[in-house]
Amino acid sequence: MIVDTETRLIAAHGGELVDRTSERPDGVERLERLTLTSRELSDLELLACGALSPLEGFMGRDDYESVLETMRLSNGLPWALPVGLAVDQAPRGDQVALADPTGCPVAVLEVEDVYEYDKGREAEQAFRTTDAAHPGVARLYEQKPLYLSGRVTVFELPEPAFPELAKTPAETRAEFTERGWKRVVGFQTRNPIHRAHEYLTKVALETVDGLLIHPLVGDTKSDDVPAATRVECYRVLLDGYYPAERVVLSAFPAAMRYAGPREAIWHAICRKNYGCSHFIVGRDHAGVGDYYGTYDAQLIFDEFEPHELDIEPMFFEHSFWCRACGSMASAKTCPHDREQHVFLSGTKVREMLSEGELPPQEFSRPEVAEALIESYSSAES
Repeated sequence: MIVDTETRLIAAHGGELVDRTSERPDGVERLERLTLTSRELSDLELLACGALSPLEGFMGRDDYESVLETMRLSNGLPWALPVGLAVDQAPRGDQVALADPTGCPVAVLEVEDVYEYDKGREAEQAFRTTDAAHPGVARLYEQKPLYLSGRVTVFELPEPAFPELAKTPAETRAEFTERGWKRVVGFQTRNPIHRAHEYLTKVALETVDGLLIHPLVGDTKSDDVPAATRVECYRVLLDGYYPAERVVLSAFPAAMRYAGPREAIWHAICRKNYGCSHFIVGRDHAGVGDYYGTYDAQLIFDEFEPHELDIEPMFFEHSFWCRACGSMASAKTCPHDREQHVFLSGTKVREMLSEGELPPQEFSRPEVAEALIESYSSAES
């Protein structure tokens, strides 16, 4: 593991944490303007704060091709997913203003290249499917036909949805250092944390100094639990069931790609930039539907040399409450058959919550379930 000797934390991906923020430059109003989608705006924010280090802007042709074919940047550094800015045509000048969805300029891009790309090929390589029913593939197919590459300078960041949770990689690193942490495990989630997730985060926490619970708060599918509801669930769970001095809760402003295995690698690299030395990968990480095998997101780490990513994955099987064991367990630790396991499908849980019925406490903490019920009730009223 490469350690930042000044902080004792893992070094950023590529060696140094990127910062692409600056004061508003003169003449922005005179530049040609490109309006970003909400997902591209999320990517811009990640580029600005260094979460996508070592990238300093939207990918050029060489990096794009290399990532699709080899899961590496053109310099050989591991990287799993394209970070592209789709456009209809090449800009007229050597600089272009990037605007948020309201049309307000937020950044300047130094134009390096404009290139064609094959949407079907990107879908097959990045998502392992060309099926337009896949939400990530559907978004890709709706993109404009060219990619624009270049380094960005960001002078206006979006207002965070949860200001108290908005911590940049530099800020999480500073907090970890202040707490005296060196070994930090990151947990990516786009769902409420039920007992199974609580179990695996606490098992991981037994072996490290601290835990970063890092929920994704960018764009997700319309049927995913809204970010505001999830954040309330995280708060009530942490208040009652985690040691405050060993856990940091922060928002990850990325949009979901639903790219399964490749997104697991991408999520791990991002958390490395936030200062995590370890990263939890459970079943069907970043998956959707039945496009990926249950543990494909763990197996893909074998495509890199041991410790090559530097951040260490921590693999977990599906966990559950076993009545016979009288505790949380997994297939690795429990000898009993499924009749002893408390397992509810997502559909069943949603049905119970919509009817105001608490799931069994072996599945979900009552405080979490009550927060979800309140959200369901508010949505229906």
